[in-house]
Amino acid sequence: MSDDITWLSTAAAAERLGITPRTLYRFIDEGQLAAYKFGRVIRLKQDDVDAYIESCRVEPGSMSHLYPETAGSGE
Repeated sequence: MSDDITWLSTAAAAERLGITPRTLYRFIDEGQLAAYKFGRVIRLKQDDVDAYIESCRVEPGSMSHLYPETAGSGE
């Protein structure tokens, strides 16, 4: 079946995102990431995690506020 779901544990999802499990739980609680609870176990779809990663992509030219303009060129 081509529609098989790949499930990730919270530990695996946090590692894939490069964040702590605590931050992952916050993202889930804030609705930034979809998660599913099966009994006492929380799982995330790998496709959802990958889509979240892509949604966080930084667009070129959007970070100029993070570095100061050069004050005077010395001319």
